[in-house]
Amino acid sequence: MRVHAVFVEAGGRVCNAVIVETIYEHAGGHEALRHFIDIFYSSVLADPLLQPLFGEGRPEHVDHLTAFEAESFGGPDDFTRQLGFAHLIDVHRGLKISEQQRQRFVDLYLAAADTAGLPDDPGFREALRSHVEFGSLVAKQNSHAETEDELHPLREVPKWTWSDR
Repeated sequence: MRVHAVFVEAGGRVCNAVIVETIYEHAGGHEALRHFIDIFYSSVLADPLLQPLFGEGRPEHVDHLTAFEAESFGGPDDFTRQLGFAHLIDVHRGLKISEQQRQRFVDLYLAAADTAGLPDDPGFREALRSHVEFGSLVAKQNSHAETEDELHPLREVPKWTWSDR
């Protein structure tokens, strides 16, 4: 995590201020996340255990997942404005994700972060790990839900922050 102490002049007075960098900013912003997700998505489509869940893939999926990750990590709210969280629920329903598939998804996600050259500091990597663990558990639950009551209660993009804050 990067915290910057700065001095700000406000109304003729000098004040101390602390600026906490978002996970989105620390990752390198939209382009870095897009590169990461492109690597990740390619690995998912090439994986024999996960490929059946994704089929041949969809060109818009990288953009959608990038928008979701960006919003979740403190970037723009494009996913919510353009697709909405109900879209995410809908695309997972009926997939019947197994625990083995969920874990492989997590493993490939974390490996893609290495390949993409995302920051490797412990705070950032813990944020990535906890984010994908949580999200994959939600997706797994929703993939098995046959009624609205069986869906995970989450109905908006989760906002991920630094674990030590």
